[in-house]
Amino acid sequence: MIIRRKQPRPLGLDEPLRHESHRRPVTRRDFLAQGFVTGSATIIAPTLLGLLASNRARAALSSDIQALTSPANCNIQNGAGKVPFIAIDLAGGANIAGSNVYVGQDGNQMNFLSTAGYSKLGLPGSMIPATSTPGAFIDTSMGIAFHSDSAFLRGMQMRMSPEAMARVNGVIIAARSENDTQNNPHNPMYGIARAGARGSLVGLIGSQSSDSGGNSMSPAAMINAELRPTKVDRPTDATGLVDTGQLGTLLPSKADTVSVMESIARVSEFKLGRVSTGLPTSPVDEDAAAEKLVRCSYVKTAYQAENFGTVDVVNPRSTNDVLVGASTPASIFTTAEVTAEREFDKITSIAKLVVEGFAGAGTASMGGYDYHTGERATGEMRDLRAGQCMGACLEYAHRKGKPLMLYVFSDGSLSSNGAIDNSVGGRGKGQWTGDNQSTAASLILVYNPTGRPTVRRNQIGSYSAAGDVINSSSPAANAVNLLVETVILNYMALHGEEGNFQTLFPTTGLSTAQMDMVLALTRITP
Repeated sequence: MIIRRKQPRPLGLDEPLRHESHRRPVTRRDFLAQGFVTGSATIIAPTLLGLLASNRARAALSSDIQALTSPANCNIQNGAGKVPFIAIDLAGGANIAGSNVYVGQDGNQMNFLSTAGYSKLGLPGSMIPATSTPGAFIDTSMGIAFHSDSAFLRGMQMRMSPEAMARVNGVIIAARSENDTQNNPHNPMYGIARAGARGSLVGLIGSQSSDSGGNSMSPAAMINAELRPTKVDRPTDATGLVDTGQLGTLLPSKADTVSVMESIARVSEFKLGRVSTGLPTSPVDEDAAAEKLVRCSYVKTAYQAENFGTVDVVNPRSTNDVLVGASTPASIFTTAEVTAEREFDKITSIAKLVVEGFAGAGTASMGGYDYHTGERATGEMRDLRAGQCMGACLEYAHRKGKPLMLYVFSDGSLSSNGAIDNSVGGRGKGQWTGDNQSTAASLILVYNPTGRPTVRRNQIGSYSAAGDVINSSSPAANAVNLLVETVILNYMALHGEEGNFQTLFPTTGLSTAQMDMVLALTRITP
């Protein structure tokens, strides 16, 4: 008797993933990775933010209060002069290497893998690059080499102008990480903040209520409770950061509100000079740190009352902005698109705050990337959407004339057994059939408004001809904590500050020689 197995069907863009080989989802991480949830939104702002004003008139800060906003004092400025940083956390174990961004042997994207190696990465023999046909299936429109039919690339092309793409370059990092777990210390947010990134409204933001702001955790040694990311995954979260409550209605004009805030700051400054917190001054001056925290909180409130008199300043759907509007390409997304697609609503909210410098860095976590469903179409659809989110961030930076570092990562990866999905959605590529951490990678993309960034190398670490990460090829290849340090080191290199890395991170696991191995980016002008 012949038993005919039911062929797997492509799933809907947001249809949950059910794997026979996986346990039933029980944790929030399980539900996110398999696409059962996309994340709810709540914003709990610090109490002092309730004092912000929302009125009509323009009021300038007094010179004494303005002086306290300087970098030497409270350092209140958009972006703090650093390159904006956005991390995209693809929860579940997405494909990045090969089918999306090329990986090669000996640290060289163009040192091609074997046909079997590309098959493991989801590419049939008819769609692989070949030395005999230079340029076949290769797209270098953004410096780094993508597969010409990469779903990431196609998504970015939907949202980016050729002018923006001409000012991008990137690095792919061969790096294993555990499959299907939030315990990979993938997220670099706290290290990016330690390197100097901060916003005029909030330090860090993330789309999840977690210590990292995303699905994967941050390295424990880097976590700073004072900088825990504020949850932002929709426009109301962004505008909630400057929601004034009833304060704007209590005073007749914005000038009056700012004056009250300035007076409170002066009273605070006067009192701080005459009291002691009782905290020790040695070996660390905790007394001075506590006084600065109080002083700067009141100064920041006055600053925000003067600079954020309307929520449109931080609203991605503002009619004055180019993120969301009536049509594309006049706007990057249409109102209908962000209304229908939660991931677009999320990424525009985060991009608005980070690129404009209102937040120092942000994480957008996207669920449903555990897409080894025995076919290809589901993964292609989800990668296409992720690519649109990446492209939107880069295009927004382009239109605002701001640099941007984009970091894309996932918990583990997956592989193909070589069977082909010839459906329209499968595009004739290999079916994704199982988790495989040995095929994992992370991706850095950098936009520079003055021209394509120069990179030392487009690939860190190496793959074998068979399509597996070579664990000894770089410090980041088989240690996620060192992968995070690699990302932070390269972020600092964008500012010419890589020489300060070991001072800022004295417990780093990277030696000086290893730092040179994983350094790929060079200085650009923020």
